[in-house]
Amino acid sequence: MAPPLTHRRRLLVLAICCMSLLLVSLDNTVLNVALPSMQKDFGASVSGMQWTIDAYTLVLASLLMLAGSTADRVGRRRIFKAGLVIFTVGSVLCSVAPNLESLIAFRMIQAVGGSMLNPVAMSIITNTFTEPRERARAIGVWGGVVGISMAAGPIVGGVLVDSVGWRSIFWINLPVGLAALLLTMRYVPESRAPKPRRPDPVGQLLVIALLGSLTYAIIEAPGAGLTSPTIVAFAALALAALVGLLAYEPRRAEPLIDLRFFRSAPFSGATVIAVSAFASLGGFLFLSTLYLQNVRGLSALDAGLWMLPMAAMTLVCAPLSGRLVGSRGPRIPLLVAGVAMTASGVLFAAFEAETSNVTRFIGYVLFGLGFGFVNAPITNTAVSGMPRAQAGVAAAVASTSRQIGQTLGVAVIGAVLASGISTSSYATTFVDASRPAWWITVGCGVAVLLVGLLTSGSWARATAQRTARCLEQPEIQEATAGASS
Repeated sequence: MAPPLTHRRRLLVLAICCMSLLLVSLDNTVLNVALPSMQKDFGASVSGMQWTIDAYTLVLASLLMLAGSTADRVGRRRIFKAGLVIFTVGSVLCSVAPNLESLIAFRMIQAVGGSMLNPVAMSIITNTFTEPRERARAIGVWGGVVGISMAAGPIVGGVLVDSVGWRSIFWINLPVGLAALLLTMRYVPESRAPKPRRPDPVGQLLVIALLGSLTYAIIEAPGAGLTSPTIVAFAALALAALVGLLAYEPRRAEPLIDLRFFRSAPFSGATVIAVSAFASLGGFLFLSTLYLQNVRGLSALDAGLWMLPMAAMTLVCAPLSGRLVGSRGPRIPLLVAGVAMTASGVLFAAFEAETSNVTRFIGYVLFGLGFGFVNAPITNTAVSGMPRAQAGVAAAVASTSRQIGQTLGVAVIGAVLASGISTSSYATTFVDASRPAWWITVGCGVAVLLVGLLTSGSWARATAQRTARCLEQPEIQEATAGASS
């Protein structure tokens, strides 16, 4: 019999869940520092480097909601353990990839495991910490782990790439993954939703078609051309998949994506903010890494050290944001995040901050401050207004929004960079080519600010309360089921 959930054991469960987040987040930050070395070894283009990131985030985004609902149905600990095993095996395969195509394929295997970790871990936390203020603080700690990974990732990655080679960045997942697996088996209690949701294979295929075709069209458009038949076909497929989702999902009694969630203004706002913030993060890391190493000629370690101010601010601000959300609500953290991220983007877009050490440092500090404040209100808002039985699905939607944002950020910003850069004069054209991309990050920061203002007031809270009552009414669920039969 599992021991009772004492305060100490709840903290231990939180620590184990944070290990899984560290595993996934560290992998992403370490990989960014290694991109230039991979590019040289494989002779890859900018789009090739985009795919090493987006193949992972794309699969992750496509499967997160499936993983969340499956965990609610068959057991959260069971799915969490499976995710740890698959992610660790995928990491080992990435470390021996013979070419770029194999690396991309193995990154997709990693992502299958990763999809079973973060949303399921968040659902475990939500069901372990049931008191709202305690839960908000736990989520703040969870967000702080992102800061730890951002702080440690570039430095650890830089040391490994410079001393051993880029393949070693995947080795560090093995001991962390095994330790998390053993601790999960010993201490994490099993939990399921009281009324689990049934699978939705059609909805799942439509999500995969939408995200996959849209990402392909964006990444490959600079090389193939916007009017290329292939690009046009994939864009049309993405549009058709979106229309199919909007038409099909409301007709199901238990859809993969319950569109009623989006009647809640805070939930919808959290989704938009997550996409915007993580699109900005994905583009920020992508541009910074390529600039520092390929233009300034810094080593992987020196480039990682330049990322440290941004990561340190995220580490400091994430727990503070969690406490603010618990005591004052999400509005203040969202406003701070929006202002700081916008200011950082303006420094790079309008004043070429990367060309001066002082302005680059200030830009990195501002971005880290903004990103540190944005994560806790996203997660807390997404899960706090929903019935506990739907915690896995709600957390998965929030996590999916993050991954969609990062996927689109790397795809769009990488495409903008690729369309303006000259391979024959890479270093001299990089800053001018990246300026439109930086303006995109400014737009993302403005979106965080404005949507945060709109969806954190009394009107927004009232829509969340109405949505929660709607989701909890059996007669409405039965009427929906009858309409779909």
